[in-house]
Amino acid sequence: MTTEVHCLVPDDARYPARLCDLAPAPPVWVRGTLEEADALAVAIVGSRRATPYGLEVAAQLARDLAARGVTIVSGFARGIDSAAHRAALDAGGRTVAVLGCGIDVAYPPENRRLADAVVASGALVTQFAPGMAPLPYHFPTRNRTLAALVLGVVVVEAAERSGSLSTAGFAADLGREVYAVPGKITSPTSAGVHRLLRDGARLVETWSDVVQELPNEWRRHVRDIGAATVEAARPSKGTDEERMLQLLMRDEAQHIERLIARAGMNAARAGAILMGLELGGWARQLGGQRWIAVGARSEGA
Repeated sequence: MTTEVHCLVPDDARYPARLCDLAPAPPVWVRGTLEEADALAVAIVGSRRATPYGLEVAAQLARDLAARGVTIVSGFARGIDSAAHRAALDAGGRTVAVLGCGIDVAYPPENRRLADAVVASGALVTQFAPGMAPLPYHFPTRNRTLAALVLGVVVVEAAERSGSLSTAGFAADLGREVYAVPGKITSPTSAGVHRLLRDGARLVETWSDVVQELPNEWRRHVRDIGAATVEAARPSKGTDEERMLQLLMRDEAQHIERLIARAGMNAARAGAILMGLELGGWARQLGGQRWIAVGARSEGA
């Protein structure tokens, strides 16, 4: 396991390129390894006082994305953050934890073993010099660094004044995608998430909702990296996948809402099937959530 700590500055070849979007680009301390593949990264953040629902959703999203080669980034806090890191590791994926304290400070203290696991399959990253305590005013800086590292931020449970909302705000300012997982309208831990949705955040129910909104170049990386988890063979006859493939056309792009209506499926199921077909090389998403068939022509289409 790599335990050496490195201080990286912008002119270092190992410096994360996206941090250059911050002005000024900060030096960062790193324990573990940052790889080129970590550029395909999504943050999953949320409440420290998460509900069982929130923990389950965060873990499922992290597992599904990590299994497809997406690096999971989070803030190493109790609750949603820790659940996302652990689930990414359980899936055999990579994860990066962004700290609000020095690289050598164990915070929260119960995450000491988790920190070692993250270092073995990713990295701990912080702007704060070794020995710095986790002071309250450090966390907005942590959140800004976290938002800069990723393609998008998924918020799973957040109260009205949650720090996760500041992470989402920084992400929007930096041109990153902002996603939100809906919760119970009576739950205080979902109030902030629902505000994000009202303000235009992308609604997330499954991993495919996240991947659908990534730029084309990064969706292609998901397909390549996650090939081991995707069956490239033509969908079996009589399955929902084959029915959707029959509805797709090669010469005319169709909006996802039209495909949902024609297939008679709910939005989450249709979205997951379309993403599976894209990862398998049978479909491609164009701009504006429009889809076309690629590869062999569907029989009877």
